[in-house]
Amino acid sequence: MTPLGDILARQVARTGPLSLAEYMTACLHHPDHGYYATRDPLGAAGDFTTAPEISQMFGELLGLALAQAWLDQGAPAPFVLAELGPGRGTLMADLLRATARVPGFHAGMTLCLVESSPVLRARQADTLAGHAPGVHDGIADLPEAPLFLVANEFFDALPVRQFQRVAEGWRERVVGLKDGRLSIGLAPPAPVAALDHRLADTEPGQVVETCAPAEAIAAEIGRRIAAHGGAALIVDYGERTSIGDTFQAVRGHAHADPFAEPGAADLTAHVAFGPILSAAEPAAGHGPVPQGIVLERLGIAARADALAARLGGPARDQHLAALRRLTHPDEMGNLFKVIGLTPTGAPPPPGLEPA
Repeated sequence: MTPLGDILARQVARTGPLSLAEYMTACLHHPDHGYYATRDPLGAAGDFTTAPEISQMFGELLGLALAQAWLDQGAPAPFVLAELGPGRGTLMADLLRATARVPGFHAGMTLCLVESSPVLRARQADTLAGHAPGVHDGIADLPEAPLFLVANEFFDALPVRQFQRVAEGWRERVVGLKDGRLSIGLAPPAPVAALDHRLADTEPGQVVETCAPAEAIAAEIGRRIAAHGGAALIVDYGERTSIGDTFQAVRGHAHADPFAEPGAADLTAHVAFGPILSAAEPAAGHGPVPQGIVLERLGIAARADALAARLGGPARDQHLAALRRLTHPDEMGNLFKVIGLTPTGAPPPPGLEPA
């Protein structure tokens, strides 16, 4: 077991099982042994790759969509341009390059990043050195102003709790010890008032996941957009409603046992977009719409053709493979979804117009 695994095993032995949310928080954010506190997880040498690392087109198109939403709301200035969980800063760098010619956009923005990882903060500072972004621990620290925000694969890493339906209500799935190893188990049956509405659409044995941090963050985004104006584009994998056990670990670009080596693998769960949209009210919600459809509406085919015209050989093949990976239904095109938030009465962000 890893050093963090030993720490958690001792904690469980001393005080009892952990909720899955407590386990995820420790594994990802422990100050000495947490996954994000100790490494850059991205790229071929890391554990996973995100859309901005696959192609510049992703960040460019999301940036232009946010800039159009800014124009649709009268180009307010000053405003906050923010990203949650910016990774290496690649998406924001592409966004800024694409919006550089939008009159007044860069002049009016205050650039803010919300990032907890010291390793990734250093990478972001290098990538965005020419833009001097402010770096914040949480969204509550952002200035009060119109907010134009992007979040790609941020919400899936927020800690979830899991509840398994039983005849008499719910049993929480918790992390305890079995034969000296951390493993999943079930707490005693108990009512869960927050899940009363799910009794009608679930059956005994089914699992429902909740994510209080996601709803809290969405509520703060929605409050700011409703009060000051702005728009948010949130991209992640998931569905409108949570159903089933989606908790997973990824290490070396492959699935791993989430309890074998705490702190050494990325831990995520699929995002339930419905609760995020509800929590963000009174801001207006849009979507979810599959990522492939949104990118097609934003003009990724034309952008891909323009870039392909400058390429040849393996570089062109790689570029076209990236296009397919981002948009094809069998790759990221359907699994990943996009939701948007705007003030009530404002146009939806480009790409999220009603079909």
